[in-house]
Amino acid sequence: MELKVIDAKGQVSGSLAVSDALFAREYNEALVHQLVTAYLANARSGNRAQKTRAEVNHSTKKPWRQKGTARARSGMTSSPLWRKGGRAFPNKPDENFTQKVNRKMYRAGMATILSQLARDERLFAIEALTAETPKTKVFAEQVKNLGLEQVLFVTKQLDENVYLASRNLPNVLVLEAQQVDPYSLLRYKKVVITKDAVAQLEEQWV
Repeated sequence: MELKVIDAKGQVSGSLAVSDALFAREYNEALVHQLVTAYLANARSGNRAQKTRAEVNHSTKKPWRQKGTARARSGMTSSPLWRKGGRAFPNKPDENFTQKVNRKMYRAGMATILSQLARDERLFAIEALTAETPKTKVFAEQVKNLGLEQVLFVTKQLDENVYLASRNLPNVLVLEAQQVDPYSLLRYKKVVITKDAVAQLEEQWV
């Protein structure tokens, strides 16, 4: 499998031999869907909360007497049947949303995503990603020269200048190879990987 290598102007300057097991795998839509769903579910903080009948603000006084009113008997206004009453089965912050994906499935799913990106010509390699100064304007011009708008850069080791220059660009994300996730790979229109990051990805997932 050959991956296109682009230069600083976004022109194809050569090709890079990469592993077929990682970049030429058959597409598996169900596996990719499961991988992305699990990733987003595991990222949930579980911060929604509702109150039980013991937690709502209410009076403990009996609303009306037990008999003789021709109305249904009632003990407290905190009943789940009442308006502004507590919930019978409330959502709590400690609710667990995690979904398990075993290592073999995760590796296969990431290989499937990278392979499809390569087939769709959304995946490119680059010699290196550097920035002389931590200036966002300079780095934005560098990305513009590549002819890219919404792009994910993957490097082996994140340069501090690159991190500082890119963190305020809304359509640009720079990640280290060990931090790459399925959602980011699919979210951006183009993915650019440095040569040393390609070698590290092959070491991680092949």
